[in-house]
Amino acid sequence: MTAPRIRALQESDYPSLIARVDDWWGRPAAHMLPRLFLRHFHSTSLAAVTDQGALAGFLVGFVSPSEPGEAHTHFIAVAPGHRGTGLGRVLYGRFFELAGKRGCRTVTAVVSPGNTRSQRFHLATGFAPVPLPSTGPPDPNSTPDTSSPPDPSSPPDTEGLPVWKDWDGPGEDRVRFSYAL
Repeated sequence: MTAPRIRALQESDYPSLIARVDDWWGRPAAHMLPRLFLRHFHSTSLAAVTDQGALAGFLVGFVSPSEPGEAHTHFIAVAPGHRGTGLGRVLYGRFFELAGKRGCRTVTAVVSPGNTRSQRFHLATGFAPVPLPSTGPPDPNSTPDTSSPPDPSSPPDTEGLPVWKDWDGPGEDRVRFSYAL
């Protein structure tokens, strides 16, 4: 299998993408990806396409218009047949390049607390969990050591990650991640 080609995601990709996303995520997820993301953020969103023209993965991301120096990944997905090939890391690597060229210093992402596969992926890619705000001094044990790259042979531990209650609305808790460019 040759590596998929990475190109800008286009609004015309929407029907193909939305038809697959629930299957790729293993749960209903299409409602979290309205067409407006492909229409308005296609210059910073990416598609991975096979030689046959099939979608193998995608990343929807944008440079924040309100938080200077910050980019955010709204959605990343890889087709089941392409998982474990490094395609997710390739998509993130390209997005990091795009964000850096646009002056960003940080890339953020949020993940549902129950989505441990995505949490492990983000940790293995080099993201660090965003600690919960505290009224006291910071707990040195609450943030993982990110001074050395993660060991890809051992899956990262997702136990104890900070969960931001109601981050995306009532009952919509999230684990927040940040990647320093």
